[in-house]
Amino acid sequence: MKAVFIPYNEAYKERLIEILDRLSIRGFTNWDSVQGRGTKKGQPHYGTHAWPTLNSAIFTVIEDEKVDKLLEVLHELDMKTEAQGLHAYVLNVEKMI
Repeated sequence: MKAVFIPYNEAYKERLIEILDRLSIRGFTNWDSVQGRGTKKGQPHYGTHAWPTLNSAIFTVIEDEKVDKLLEVLHELDMKTEAQGLHAYVLNVEKMI
């Protein structure tokens, strides 16, 4: 099993849930109003007057064989609208209940 952490511009929320549904990824946790900024060219997302946008984040644990397809679809979405901000980090899940 792998854990996938997906921080994203809040504008992507509905699209990301549709992607998870299409790939039969049922379980996830979503956080709204996550603040941050990209490491290279990303604009701050602080929810302030100067930087009004915010991020959100999804955390899901999926079967190893679903990871590559999920990353492929997320990468395609990110390439279409790079300025919005979308990342995905894959971590090993050693144990879970």
